[in-house]
Amino acid sequence: TIGYEGISLEEYLNKLITYDIKVLCDVRRNALSMKYGFSKSQLKRACEGLGISYVHIPEVGISSDKRQSLEQQSDYDSLFAAYENSTLQSTLVQQEQILDLIYKHQRVALTCFEANICQCHRKPLAESISQFKRFNFNLRHI
Repeated sequence: TIGYEGISLEEYLNKLITYDIKVLCDVRRNALSMKYGFSKSQLKRACEGLGISYVHIPEVGISSDKRQSLEQQSDYDSLFAAYENSTLQSTLVQQEQILDLIYKHQRVALTCFEANICQCHRKPLAESISQFKRFNFNLRHI
């Protein structure tokens, strides 16, 4: 998984290249960003220019209204506990879709904003996908 908080588009893309990422899977509910280069169409164009496919799966994201009052790690922990009990339970089809991408392309990165993996839903999402019986890959946060 990879977050883009605190790094430039160039640094972000270089990480994707360094880790030989073949598919970038955007797991934001709304793939919009105030940060240059990270809105859906810009990011897709930048990735595809490097031979990296871009896929957006908004169903596995968290709506912005649920992220408004996050101040301490305990707030994030509560949000992710609710996410695990709701969204992750209702998006098994989309998680299988992500797993299919992993099987087909081997090198897939889930992306969202937060640099700190403990403050991003990428972590519980990736962990959920890794619990599927056919998951046989290394999970890394870059």
